[in-house]
Amino acid sequence: MAQPIDFYFDFSSPYAYLASVMIEPVAEKHGRQVNWHSFMLGVAFKGENTGPLTVYPKKGEYSRLDFDRTARKYGIPFNMPEEFPKITLAASRAFFWLSSQGNEKAVPFAKAVFAAYFVDGQDVSDPQIVKQIGARIGLDPEELQTVFSSDDVKAAYKASVEDIVENKKVFGAPYMIVDGEPFWGADRVVQVDEWLQTGGW
Repeated sequence: MAQPIDFYFDFSSPYAYLASVMIEPVAEKHGRQVNWHSFMLGVAFKGENTGPLTVYPKKGEYSRLDFDRTARKYGIPFNMPEEFPKITLAASRAFFWLSSQGNEKAVPFAKAVFAAYFVDGQDVSDPQIVKQIGARIGLDPEELQTVFSSDDVKAAYKASVEDIVENKKVFGAPYMIVDGEPFWGADRVVQVDEWLQTGGW
């Protein structure tokens, strides 16, 4: 049986949002599943002594142009949030918990959070907003509140992020691993498609 595509993302990454829309049709085309993994770019940035593209004047100006251009190219709804970036711990912990429980709403929740931020401009760093997003897809908002506040969930998610960054060597988002081959960036979803089509090169 073909191995799933591992898809690593941070809810505050525009490129991760764009890739989150692009990756599943590619996976389906090649008979693959997608395993979604939330992590925190801040941890990866610290290890690489860098920061979000938008904090650098020239890179920031270019990246904002490219976010819009990529969204237009692939017909993906996109509105750059006025407040960017955000620390999305509540949403990330909720996704991690849902995913670890095997909850079928984990990926729909992730997609809803991405859309809330990069389409509707909602403040997804606010736990109350995250609870509302969860409620819209049928999750219990009070259960999510318990998850946000759980020391066990906090510790487990922190350990997961450290494993992703230190052991799996994920340094940016989106980051995809296909049959052991790493691909970084939304533009590399096209290469993932070609890689699976040809068997690699």
